[in-house]
Amino acid sequence: MTSTTNVTPALRTATVVARRTAWLAAALFWTAFAVLEGVHHGRLAGALALLFLILPDLTFLVALDEAPRMAKGQLAPRAVPYYNAMHRALVPLGLLAAYAAQPYFSWPPAFAALCGWLAHISYDRAFGYGLRTREGFQRD
Repeated sequence: MTSTTNVTPALRTATVVARRTAWLAAALFWTAFAVLEGVHHGRLAGALALLFLILPDLTFLVALDEAPRMAKGQLAPRAVPYYNAMHRALVPLGLLAAYAAQPYFSWPPAFAALCGWLAHISYDRAFGYGLRTREGFQRD
């Protein structure tokens, strides 16, 4: 019986490459969708898509004063809950499902913003950035 702890480095590398490739495909999909929403529904939709494309990383500002005391690559522990909340794909996906389930609520700029948010999360995962530990370091 093979244990999951005895995975060969080549298999682990192939798995990481496949996962990151899938996230990159998702990022490109959500980016294209956000751009199309912006083009089709106007400047407000495009502006919200762009805002939500960068908004998740603005959570770093929560504890900017603590940044000089952090180790390289570490996020201040006070900012971690905000960072992780903005970088969980289930949050915008849940909001997207709620948006789709409410036919009487149709505001395209909200949809464009969710596309931008999902694009941001997907790009982060594609380039190896994920959620943070309580101490503020990248999870494996």
